[in-house]
Amino acid sequence: MAGIDDLIASIEVELEAAHKRRAKYRKEMELILSTAQQEGRSNLTAEEDERIAELTVKRDQAKADIEGIERKLDNAREVKAEERDHEAKQREHKPVDTRRTGGDRTVRIGAEERTYRKDTDPYGKAFLMDVCRQFMFQDVEAATNLARHMAEERVERAEYLTRAVGTGAWAGLTVPQYLTDLYAPATAALRPFADICNRHPLPEHGMSVNISRVTTASSAALQASENSAVSETNMDDTLLTVPVQTAAGQQTVSRQAIDRGTGIEDVTMQDLFNRVATVLDSTLINQVTTGLSAVAVANTYTDGTPTGAELYPKIVGAAAGVEAALLAMGAPSHAVMHSRRWYWLSSQMSATWPLINWTGIPVQAGGQANANSSYASGVRGVLPSGLQVIVDNNISTTLGGGTEDELYVVPNTECHLWEDPAAPLFIRAEQPAAASLGVLLVAYSYFAYTFGRYANAMQKVGGTGMIAPVF
Repeated sequence: MAGIDDLIASIEVELEAAHKRRAKYRKEMELILSTAQQEGRSNLTAEEDERIAELTVKRDQAKADIEGIERKLDNAREVKAEERDHEAKQREHKPVDTRRTGGDRTVRIGAEERTYRKDTDPYGKAFLMDVCRQFMFQDVEAATNLARHMAEERVERAEYLTRAVGTGAWAGLTVPQYLTDLYAPATAALRPFADICNRHPLPEHGMSVNISRVTTASSAALQASENSAVSETNMDDTLLTVPVQTAAGQQTVSRQAIDRGTGIEDVTMQDLFNRVATVLDSTLINQVTTGLSAVAVANTYTDGTPTGAELYPKIVGAAAGVEAALLAMGAPSHAVMHSRRWYWLSSQMSATWPLINWTGIPVQAGGQANANSSYASGVRGVLPSGLQVIVDNNISTTLGGGTEDELYVVPNTECHLWEDPAAPLFIRAEQPAAASLGVLLVAYSYFAYTFGRYANAMQKVGGTGMIAPVF
């Protein structure tokens, strides 16, 4: 029933839009005629006549659209009613006159156990062993286990399998969900920035995500005089197309591990998860043209002998740039920096303090660190301006003259990341490294991101003042 309900809802939205179009055209026609009447003109101008003719055509088309949509809506509601009647009949229980022929007539309904389960294979050893054995030796038992596992996945997580095949066309095996739940949390250390982004579910189909971005806003102004025309600017938008990308990692498993099963499960699974997480986070920051470093507005800090007291105003300036670009649509929330920059700032000593401190910041301090934090465990500290510090070592340290890094001030609500938090990784065996007796395992997952909804919303601090710190 969910499918027909969604269809009816979409048709109702379409009908409402058609009604609004017809009302809009009618109101504009009334305005033109009213203006001519108020100005005492017996005839309309040539432009007004032409516009009235255009609006009449559009109004009539909208009326025809409404009639067609209403018929379509009636048909959809009839289909829903038929489905409801059909389901009601299926739920009816009619007594059947049958004779007992002896024996136990109790019906027991149960569920067959999963091929790979947390209680029998807690670390994924059996799963990876079957992947490798089926690929290297064409092992019949391993192939049977994997085929049964994929059949189970098609039943329980069909939406993700369909999405993977339709999007990437990779013949991948789904990693069991309990292994994803086991190993994925440990990869957070390799994607600190990605974990603070505004996350959305990845669309089920297609290789891009499309966002409507308003480029010409409406207007408002003082009315010149009574009954004079008021300000009007037609809104316009452009389509922001965000590509769906694939984060992938690989690991070669030795023939000895395959044969003897020593250390294959935790090391291999964790390494594959780590690789995928790292490439995703690094892409968000460093990708050419669309990455954070590429789109952020530069605030240059030039100094041969940099100090924390000199860097801090640059950070605040970047935050001011974010707020000026977004106004009420967002606010600067995080300062993302390399770990070396965070510890260098922590090492700086000062006899002066900001004129204005955020609530909770000690008065005679240039910020406050989180004593319970470590790399990628969340917010490392808070600057006097209230910016929360995220440390991410996927930030390049070879910028500028070759030793510089950058510091980013971002509104995390405008750092958009599409991925499937509950979706599986996929794994497949590739050409074996025959000379070294190994099998190459490849893991991959899909994502999309953008920082481009608003111009100048991302800011960065860079320059010679961001050279490798000296402690």
